[in-house]
Amino acid sequence: MDDTSTAIRKVEFWPIDIPITDPFVVATGSRTVAENVFLRVTLSNGAQGYGEAAPFPEVGGETRESCLIVLRQLGEAILGHLAAHYTDLGRLLSEQAPTYPAARCGLETAVIDAYCHALNIPMWKLWGGADVRVRETDITIPIADLDKTVTLARGWYAKEFRLFKMKVGNDVGNDIRRLEAVHHALPGISFIGDGNQGFSRQDCLAFVQGVKKFGGTMVLLEQPVVRDDLDSMAAIRRETGIPVAADESVRSLADAHEVVARGAADYINIKIMKTGVAEAVEIASYTKAAGLKLMIGGMVETRIAIGCSFSLVLGLGGFDVLDLDTPLLLANDPVIGGYRYNGPRLQPWSETGLDMKTEPVTQVTIIE
Repeated sequence: MDDTSTAIRKVEFWPIDIPITDPFVVATGSRTVAENVFLRVTLSNGAQGYGEAAPFPEVGGETRESCLIVLRQLGEAILGHLAAHYTDLGRLLSEQAPTYPAARCGLETAVIDAYCHALNIPMWKLWGGADVRVRETDITIPIADLDKTVTLARGWYAKEFRLFKMKVGNDVGNDIRRLEAVHHALPGISFIGDGNQGFSRQDCLAFVQGVKKFGGTMVLLEQPVVRDDLDSMAAIRRETGIPVAADESVRSLADAHEVVARGAADYINIKIMKTGVAEAVEIASYTKAAGLKLMIGGMVETRIAIGCSFSLVLGLGGFDVLDLDTPLLLANDPVIGGYRYNGPRLQPWSETGLDMKTEPVTQVTIIE
């Protein structure tokens, strides 16, 4: 194919609000509505691709308003560039808007999706297709009172979920009681404890001791302490014997190097919304080469962004823990086509790109 046929001809984007079924409460904040941005990129050969920006202000600092402003600038900057050079494009966007990874991620995803449509391949094939199979995700239980926590867990258990990612980090005693209640209510389950930077080192150690005392199975501690406190991350690994995943601590390839150098984690959680797509691929490759394990997650995203993340799982291989559940937490699915959920199982697809479409539902910004 002539590379010039993949020149970016048009960029469109529009805001979308999707209610969250239950308040998404984490240690650093909460959301009741996913205030995201959908994007569509059209190439000179007519191929179109979709992307999504899902800012989570309490975690990354971006808001939808800031995304919409920066997307106008970035959309104009990429007109005429070749989608075939999507990696270089990712670096260009990173240079132009280093503090807007969600906005960059949405544009990158749409460009890559359009390029895959032009090539007539599913997006995962672009990354190699190293591990194309049905995969299982965990399910996230937000911070809530005891009864609500158990009710939510029972509902997901009935849908065959067995790995529960428990949001914790606000109140150690309450966190232990919540996990204990779920443990006693539901046989054969295991936990990820996701502190979202909410614990101190001592709080995290007390939390782990409490879970061990009632016999809970904790397979992973995700970002227990503030992102810069890598000494505590390393100490928690040593003192608990439970693997630690770095999430907020890794927002760039440089961060990943630092986490590895300091022995601060067993896993690195790849999130395209933290870094953009091209840098996420670099971080994943580096993580594997450094001998650490890979987890993949998201902000509060629809199947568009999660489809791109699932493409990395299927294409790159080597992902041990999938936290790709957020579309299941939304009150509706505004996306047509693409991968599907069967309980906790994500079903791969064989059609081109992400195989997804969605129509604008509000005022559209058009750049051409």
